[in-house]
Amino acid sequence: MSAKQKKPHKKSFISTFKANRQLLALSLPGGIWFILFAYLPLFGILVSFKEFRLSGNFFESLITSKFVGFKNFKFLFSSGDAFIIVRNTILYNLAFIILGIVLPVMVALVLNELRNKGMAKFYQTAMFLPYFLSWVVVSYCLFAFLNPEKGYFNSVLQQFGMDGISWYTEKKYWPFIIIFMSQWKGIGYNTVVYLASICGIDKTYYEAAMLDGASKWQQIRYVTLPLIKPVIMILLIMSIGGIFKADFGLFFQLPMDSGPLYPVTNVLDTYIFRALQGNGEIGMSAAAALFQSVVGFILIMTANKIVSRVDKESALF
Repeated sequence: MSAKQKKPHKKSFISTFKANRQLLALSLPGGIWFILFAYLPLFGILVSFKEFRLSGNFFESLITSKFVGFKNFKFLFSSGDAFIIVRNTILYNLAFIILGIVLPVMVALVLNELRNKGMAKFYQTAMFLPYFLSWVVVSYCLFAFLNPEKGYFNSVLQQFGMDGISWYTEKKYWPFIIIFMSQWKGIGYNTVVYLASICGIDKTYYEAAMLDGASKWQQIRYVTLPLIKPVIMILLIMSIGGIFKADFGLFFQLPMDSGPLYPVTNVLDTYIFRALQGNGEIGMSAAAALFQSVVGFILIMTANKIVSRVDKESALF
């Protein structure tokens, strides 16, 4: 061997392209989709900084509209209800994040332990069905129960000699109703994710635990939960990124846009919609969406950094 070691030969771009052409062809549809629906719409960010007025097509309107800087962002916090809106958005999402992890994990563990797998699939399917219903359908189903005049709940209360409740004007009940309905609708989907992770665990871990005399609870605690921890952490990080966003249908359609319920149902998304509906300011709505995205990105990066310091394998990247 000569004193001077030969440098490793670098593949050219063309040779690399030819070697991976099959994989590139498979990824082409996904790449086109991202270009059309994820990257090209980024031009719309400029709307957040303009007093957007329609004058021809979108690009003409974008160019001719007056630049106003951060003026559009001020309306988010200029309202006297800004504190209530931000409080509702964050507190509801914190409840959704906690319950959206605890309840599906518990249900997935129970379904995994059922010996009758046919019944387990039936329960799983039954819980999954509400996920496919729109909030419009769910809101009218709920209205059948909460109708102040002929609702099922009021009929039961009146049979016991109690006065009926005006559900759509009494705000004290709605934080619980919203949280319950959110979990009822989404628990099936989240359960499937965790159940798939549990089913992917190597059975030899459980066999070794049983040989060591581990009870069923000990198997769950020391085998199942540690092995699905990365999935839990990834979903937690993604959920934290959406803490400033809210399910519009849940907070607008479910309470039937009832004015007396605004103090407990008005969140950032419904506030933006009502502002757009009232004054038609597209720039303000775009500014709010940009604000939510930027804050969500910062939260995801921060949460991922914290998780990576504690347990690098559980981090998203």
